[in-house]
Amino acid sequence: MKPGKPTDTRQQQRDFGRSLMWMTLLVLVIGGGALLAGFYGVTEALIGLACLLAGAGMILFLWLLLTLIGKLTGEE
Repeated sequence: MKPGKPTDTRQQQRDFGRSLMWMTLLVLVIGGGALLAGFYGVTEALIGLACLLAGAGMILFLWLLLTLIGKLTGEE
């Protein structure tokens, strides 16, 4: 029986972190927008969606910054 490829746990951790980041952004924007629309109406939800997108952009920027720092320090 042939041994399989060794498990790359660092790659699995990076993939899991990336998945969590995207899920967080989707829940923030879509879920938050739906809640705003349900409680306050469509007009206010559109205004709130702009703020939610700005918050999601900040989260994405910080994630990209930390990913870049990890690459520069040789983590990956």
